[in-house]
Amino acid sequence: MKRTLGMAVILGGLSLVGGLSLTGCAGGGYAFYASTPPPPLRVEARGVAPGAGFVWIDGYWGYRGGSYAWVPGRWDRPPRGRTRWDAGRWETKGGRYHYREGRWR
Repeated sequence: MKRTLGMAVILGGLSLVGGLSLTGCAGGGYAFYASTPPPPLRVEARGVAPGAGFVWIDGYWGYRGGSYAWVPGRWDRPPRGRTRWDAGRWETKGGRYHYREGRWR
């Protein structure tokens, strides 16, 4: 009985954590706000795709804790056929910089 209850608590906690992280990623809205412009983009070596159907997603400057940090690019597979990657971008509004996350379209 204790073992079953323990697993229920663990699985319930995992689904709660998973739900929170998915909610944070699904919106496609603004992810970062900054008062200074981001540094110039870095040139990354892509290498060879790990398999057929993979798409390169460029890296970007993220902003957390008052400073920029480079988020490296990666190979990813579209979630379904005939989708394309709409790259993230920094936008300026009201004297502040906002990063709009990339998403599959």
